[in-house]
Amino acid sequence: MGRYDRYILSQLIVLFGFFSLVLISVYWINEAVDLFDSLIADGQNLRVFLEFTALTLPQIMMMILPVSGFVATLYVFNRLIGESELVVLQTAGLSAARLLRPVFAFGLVLGLLMAILSNVLAPSARGQFIDRSADVEADLTGRFLRAGQFIHPAPGLSVYVRAITDQGEFRDMFLQDRVDPTTETTYTAPRALLLEAGTGPQLVMFDGLAQTYDVATKRLSTVLFDDFTYNLGALIDEEVAASTELRALSTWALISADETVAASLGLTLAEMRFIGHDRIARVLFVIFPPLIAAACLMLGGFSRFGVWPQIMLAVVLVIPLQMVWNAAEANAIRNVELQLLAYAQPFLAAVLAGVLIQMAMARKRKPRGPGDRGAHAA
Repeated sequence: MGRYDRYILSQLIVLFGFFSLVLISVYWINEAVDLFDSLIADGQNLRVFLEFTALTLPQIMMMILPVSGFVATLYVFNRLIGESELVVLQTAGLSAARLLRPVFAFGLVLGLLMAILSNVLAPSARGQFIDRSADVEADLTGRFLRAGQFIHPAPGLSVYVRAITDQGEFRDMFLQDRVDPTTETTYTAPRALLLEAGTGPQLVMFDGLAQTYDVATKRLSTVLFDDFTYNLGALIDEEVAASTELRALSTWALISADETVAASLGLTLAEMRFIGHDRIARVLFVIFPPLIAAACLMLGGFSRFGVWPQIMLAVVLVIPLQMVWNAAEANAIRNVELQLLAYAQPFLAAVLAGVLIQMAMARKRKPRGPGDRGAHAA
């Protein structure tokens, strides 16, 4: 790799890192707001929140990788043209193909990153995210460990605890159960404990009072108890076992699946096959947006107004590629015979990049003849 290749590649990687950081921050904040609302509302601590947000990063990086690579290439080549570096290199005899060689190497680096993200990190992170979500959903302790405020750990359930001791004992417990619309039961107890059992979390109240109000008859009945166990496990939403998250499965499991496997997981074979092939197609596609951006900027000549027309051309050419992917997904997830439509986007991107590179190579400087020099002198 020559000095020019190392120079351009280093510029592309630095700018790619900068734009990736900016875009990841924007997407991360959007995801973090929703997670913060749901987790903190359930009484989870900051460590759990940071863990969940970290597990969403691989999926976010997959989305912004092509965009940041495309924008970084536009920025670098715009600066090369603005500072006349590209003109000097072209005058020195470097062809368009030679000038685009570090861009292709940059695309291969992006492809390697995308391969690791889409086939290793993202499925693994999604699987851990699902497991941790189930743990948090099943752990009602965090929802109760907030003293001095009314909380609603489940629909129809209101809880108030005046204080919590260092041993985890609840003092002055108030619990109102309105899960059954026909009755309303209120439990009060000076002491209570939250215990784990085989059937799920159990709330044990001591020396308390249960008041049950019948909505139909408008009668109130009271019961004193020495100890009473309230089953909280029934309040936990159990997910259907067959409802498997596609993004948590490995690429090979998706591509090699058959009807039996898909039915056992509660999924459609067409959707599984498309997602699997789409992961490979993403690796191929990410190579070409930088080439499209650089080739578009090399099509124009010098202008005091800059290269904004070429930049707009690059953007206009890339947008339909996303539309192609949307159309391919809409059709392929319904018909397993159309699973190879996942490769339509990288195929068209490769064709478009090839055409633009040929146009950039065909655009050569015409040598001036003697008449041209004389006219210029006059």
